[in-house]
Amino acid sequence: MTIKVLLADDQALVRAGFGSLLARAEDIRVVGEAGTGDEAVRAARALRPDVVLMDIRMPGTDGLTATRTIVGEPELADCRVIVLTTFETDEYVFAALRAGASGFLTKETEPDDLRQAVRAVAAGDALLSPGATRRVIEQFAHRPATPTDTAGRLAVLTAREREVTRLIATGLSNDQIAAQLVISPLTAKTHVTRAIAKLGVRDRAQLVILAYETGLVLAGGPHLPEQKAPATSPGPRPLPA
Repeated sequence: MTIKVLLADDQALVRAGFGSLLARAEDIRVVGEAGTGDEAVRAARALRPDVVLMDIRMPGTDGLTATRTIVGEPELADCRVIVLTTFETDEYVFAALRAGASGFLTKETEPDDLRQAVRAVAAGDALLSPGATRRVIEQFAHRPATPTDTAGRLAVLTAREREVTRLIATGLSNDQIAAQLVISPLTAKTHVTRAIAKLGVRDRAQLVILAYETGLVLAGGPHLPEQKAPATSPGPRPLPA
């Protein structure tokens, strides 16, 4: 299946660069470009892309507002947004994830990582660029705890699904969750999928947010695991897988 991509950036050279990199993949096709947030929303409605690469800072309607509009429209339910930013510490990254983005990448991302990121998001994964997972989790951890109705929102989950959701929010991958709970990675993935479906969230990124907002994971608690670099090239990875 060919993955349709919409490029949204106010700099034509940036769009051309990303377009050229993506064109090298046989399974990815750039179907349109946009220079503003408003243009991105109109193009998404007309072209129905699978993935939108969205610059977070654009004149007029910015990428954050455009992302919120796109993910909020029922007819674009299958469209995923990857926010592009110059720095991983961009203050809008957290807001972009809450707005419904499936993750973010820096504009310095390696070509192969960019293509893999598009594939991952199109497949339903949420991702961040290398090293960013822990930073985003720490943003939650340093925010005042304002738990919502935990029992009411999470009551639909089984005890195991709730535990898996908690471990996801602490930054563990499927393999790590499986090892800790002594289950198979496939079983761990099944629990993740069921939790996402039951809670009505878009992807893993939104599941992490919900875990913090409901108080399932306490902000500032001793829950952040040390992340070891993989032996191979890291590349973008799911948040958390």
